[in-house]
Amino acid sequence: MTLPIQLTFDELDTPLHQTTFVIVDLETTGGSADTEAITEIGAVKVRGGEVIGEFATLVDPGRSIPPYIVELTGITSAMLIDAPRIERVLPGFLEFARGAVLVAHNAGFDTGFLRAAASRLDIAWPKFQVLCTVKLARRVLTRDEAPSVKLSALASLFDVGTTPTHRALDDARATVDVLHALIERVGNQGVHSYAELVDYLPNVSAGQRAKRSLAAHLPRTPGVYLFTGPGKEVLYVGTSTNLQRRVRTYFTGSETRGRMKEMVGLAVDVDYVECAHGLEAGVRELRLLSAHIPPYNRRSKFPKKGWWITTTVEAFPRLSIVRTPTASSLGPFTARSDAADAAALVSEFASIRTCSTRIPRTGTHGQSCPPTAVGGCAAATAGVLSSDEYSVYPTRFHALIDGVDNSMLDAARARVVQLADTELFESAARLRDRLTVLADMIRRMHRLAAIAAITELVAARRTTEGGWELAVIRNGRLAGAATTARRVHPMPVVEAITTAAETVIPDTTTLRGASPEEVGLIARWLDSDGVRIVRTTDGYAEPAYGAGAWKDWCSISRAASRHEYSAPPYPDRHAL
Repeated sequence: MTLPIQLTFDELDTPLHQTTFVIVDLETTGGSADTEAITEIGAVKVRGGEVIGEFATLVDPGRSIPPYIVELTGITSAMLIDAPRIERVLPGFLEFARGAVLVAHNAGFDTGFLRAAASRLDIAWPKFQVLCTVKLARRVLTRDEAPSVKLSALASLFDVGTTPTHRALDDARATVDVLHALIERVGNQGVHSYAELVDYLPNVSAGQRAKRSLAAHLPRTPGVYLFTGPGKEVLYVGTSTNLQRRVRTYFTGSETRGRMKEMVGLAVDVDYVECAHGLEAGVRELRLLSAHIPPYNRRSKFPKKGWWITTTVEAFPRLSIVRTPTASSLGPFTARSDAADAAALVSEFASIRTCSTRIPRTGTHGQSCPPTAVGGCAAATAGVLSSDEYSVYPTRFHALIDGVDNSMLDAARARVVQLADTELFESAARLRDRLTVLADMIRRMHRLAAIAAITELVAARRTTEGGWELAVIRNGRLAGAATTARRVHPMPVVEAITTAAETVIPDTTTLRGASPEEVGLIARWLDSDGVRIVRTTDGYAEPAYGAGAWKDWCSISRAASRHEYSAPPYPDRHAL
């Protein structure tokens, strides 16, 4: 008769009477898995309350048995002379336990020795689900009922059929009866499956555990889930490659965040949007966050609410920090302070005025502005200028963000080195950090803008199952998505999703109206391993004089800023 295969933890509704348990006990030469060895393994395989197999053997530890261990277990060195070594025993035990839930009394001790033996033998340790009867007993029994949860005490409490003797098979048999007795105790508390038993182990409130049924209707596919309140308001939005498995975790002890426990207490339903793959799920999550602004989400609720640097519309333009990008602007910065520092840096090296005086087109600038060195205007050193003469300076900013001229970044880097040469290390560090933020933002913007400039891009990525993830990207937005199974030709699917893809109408802003976070998500997916371009209307192109070449410099600078140096605030100033 062929035994049924034990389902994995992902199969969250396996009834306890269909779950295969292997209860194991070890005897060892001492208490440390790193320095001691196994002398005996005993294991009992059970399902539905019936014993379906046993495994028992002595093990030659390759050393003498300490006297106190002999006194405790009765196992002597003479008994182990003809016993097999662990390298002959362990593979057989792992095969015996394959596909089952591993159970032990004080499971950390037994599994620690088994894992250590597997590691020394270079044997891959299977991904066992492990259940500890000590932890289960402490959760089920009161202190008055069971002051001690030692195996001998629990065996006496439950009047088990086998008395523990500190021999592996006897103790494993006793643990079987203890396990069954503990399971009987929790059956009247709604614990009828292995997943519910695992959920019961942590101290989860009854209300939190009772809402586990909210996830019952969810598919085990990629998608977005939405916790909703009594008035159908969206409380929280998340994404997962397995909707049911992820949502179930909110009702177990694995969810330790107080904010999420509060959200679960308010939730009355869980809605979902099934998606073709992880990229579509991530994009839909961003869009739903923007649409609903759920109170329990902390990030990405305002995907278009970054800070941008642009020029003002006046005769003598200045740099301004705004929420809405224009046709020629730099961003988005997450923090306004970063945008302000970047604007001040650009103004300084491009000689763009920072004074706020309104100057008519017929007027001039410079006659009353002190230089930047004494807290004045960045354009003061250029002298008195008419509007036409001044117009060349804001043009430098546009040349920088358009990738036409990055000499401004080179000049700022040269200033960092100059300050370091004169041992003004703190000033050099501050300027370096501001320059890093600016160069990083320009590099990121050029990367995202290059993707947003492509009218239509169809890409595919191989799945682990041998099929394809397909994506139709139009002007930086995901317009269509699908997956194909292994041995299914992808091109008919590509044609279908391209025909049905969302129509995107771009605007004239840097990212063509797309959300920076969505374009960033798409960029990371395109950069991932195995992505292939199916077809595209335009070539991918970043500016020749953008900040792409500054990637390594920025990485070095960020690393340097995380450390304190008594010398210059970076590892090699000449590299900067």
